[in-house]
Amino acid sequence: MRKTTEIEATSSVSLRDKYAIVGIGETNYSRGSGKTTRALATWAIRNAMEDAGLIAGDIDGMLSYSLMDSTFSPAVASDLGIRLNFYMDVWGGGSSTEALVGIATGVIAAGMCKTVVIFRAMNGYSRSRIGGTGEGAEAPILGDELHSRSYGWHSPAEWFAPMFMRYMYEYGITPAQAAMVKVAHSEHASNNPKALHQNRVSVEDVLNSRVIVKPLHLLDCCLETDNAAAIIVTGAGHARDCRHTPALIKSTVGRVCKPRSDAYFQAGPTTMVAGCYGRDTLWRNAGVEPEDIHVTGSYDAFTFTSMLQFEAYGFCEPGGAGDYISGGSIQLGGRRPNNTSGGHLCEGYTHGISMVIENVRQLRNDVDDSCPVDADGRRRHTYDYREGGCRQVKEVELTANLGWGTPNYGSALVMGRG
Repeated sequence: MRKTTEIEATSSVSLRDKYAIVGIGETNYSRGSGKTTRALATWAIRNAMEDAGLIAGDIDGMLSYSLMDSTFSPAVASDLGIRLNFYMDVWGGGSSTEALVGIATGVIAAGMCKTVVIFRAMNGYSRSRIGGTGEGAEAPILGDELHSRSYGWHSPAEWFAPMFMRYMYEYGITPAQAAMVKVAHSEHASNNPKALHQNRVSVEDVLNSRVIVKPLHLLDCCLETDNAAAIIVTGAGHARDCRHTPALIKSTVGRVCKPRSDAYFQAGPTTMVAGCYGRDTLWRNAGVEPEDIHVTGSYDAFTFTSMLQFEAYGFCEPGGAGDYISGGSIQLGGRRPNNTSGGHLCEGYTHGISMVIENVRQLRNDVDDSCPVDADGRRRHTYDYREGGCRQVKEVELTANLGWGTPNYGSALVMGRG
């Protein structure tokens, strides 16, 4: 019998580049959509179908995820005239998109369906807010919350702030270094016409914004928005017939956990996140290394969550993210731009799927910025990254998405240009 590692390597290589993302779609990012999550979902999926050049009869699989409000796949499929051979609605937030991409490739490989749409719809500002206002404020305290609420852990900022404090203590990271994540993402959002916050900010702006939970300032925290987004996954052969250059799926890791996934501080170093357990699988299955990646999309629920993920997946050493970011690596024009749409800190918040969409655009060389458009509808990118200009990165061949659920679990995705 072969060793487990040999079996894993053989199976992973057989799936590499055989599946692709062929369609992407979004609603606008707002604070008061005036629509149900069901209506938002159908809007985003229709846009993804139009983007791919597909009709309802071409799609027979659907995956969704929710944490707070959302809607179920069969209802959305009915609204769109799609008959499903496979669907699944799962619970989860920030680590879901990359994991569901992996599930989509698996169910297609198993012959259960041929083309899968993945969506997330949420009224994260006007209805169920993460901070506990809106509809969520009326929810009963159940399960583990009987413990956590007694310590004041009601929202993600409260849950993760102690980890940020420990991270700064262990490695000498400063709030100013973390603030550079917001600075970089605000620069990118200033070149994104659909971003909710398009104004560029400075380190001083971040540090002078009010404290939410020490050491997190308001501008260290992501936005709350109403919106939906969708991606379409199919086989690479079918992808060649779709409207755009496909984004080939090279590798996924999904919902990798720390040993104590219910309490991140009870297993391993407090500052080590679940990505550390997934990175070897991610890079081995993709056949590439961190240095080969041209663009990253990290889950920026807070400024420091991006820093921990850069370290976890090997883009820099533990404690090295401060210098990695301060040196300009993640900015447009830098070594490896991150969240070129502005991410959750500036564009809008959709539990990670929007950063996958942005990396698909980067691979297709058709980022929706303010560059001029030719008569044939193609955008002529200037690579002038000044405010209000371009955000397309030159010659993108490989991207990585780093999904964060909490420090306890995470997912990741490597894509390549088709």
